[in-house]
Amino acid sequence: MDALVFNVTTAALMVLMFKGGQALSGEGALRGRRVPWTAVVLTGLALAGVALQLCWAGAMDALDGDPSRSGWWRVVTSVFVQNGGVFGGAWNIATLAVVAALADWFWGTPLALGLFLCGILLPEHIDALVGAGGHHSTDPRNFAGSSGATYFLGATLAAALLVRVVRAGRGGARRTEGLLAAGVPVLGLAMWCAQSNGHGLVAVYGFLVGALACLVARPSVPRPAPAGAPSGGGPAGSVP
Repeated sequence: MDALVFNVTTAALMVLMFKGGQALSGEGALRGRRVPWTAVVLTGLALAGVALQLCWAGAMDALDGDPSRSGWWRVVTSVFVQNGGVFGGAWNIATLAVVAALADWFWGTPLALGLFLCGILLPEHIDALVGAGGHHSTDPRNFAGSSGATYFLGATLAAALLVRVVRAGRGGARRTEGLLAAGVPVLGLAMWCAQSNGHGLVAVYGFLVGALACLVARPSVPRPAPAGAPSGGGPAGSVP
């Protein structure tokens, strides 16, 4: 029962972040949008990691983030190998592809990649600073998998949505978007306190970093190209 609640709340948090990213980038057709290179690169690396696991029995031992093993590379390589079985691996890669695409369309490729890298490198240092121990712990579920960095990246979109709502002022639709965005850190913190669920904690970290990114960057929202217009153009339209 505990595992079921863990999985349901983790999935619910992802849905909140997905809806937030959708609200930012618009819910129009995918046709006419530029190629989300962040999603292409990161999903390709994740698929390559799975292929390596299938071809090499020692891949997990060599690449995972088990704190009992040495290796400076593990903090990065552990993100691109999966340890959740077929369903868990498929979920991680699918959500990575979707969230990375939404982040690319909103933040732009360089910043989206940078934020994903922050999602890999920052949580363990913040954990050590505040004594939370949520990202890299003795729980084997945290030794490998892209979900932590994906949830971090998704939470940056929720933060950007809330910033947009605050800047735009009141309104029925805006209020709904604001509640949706604010629900990400609230649910994330509740998950951490109730379940020691590291996904919730990294989502809180990602939300804070996303809010900071909004102060130093002016991301753009891509608009679907008009009918007949060539696809692959850059984003247009500044976020208010």
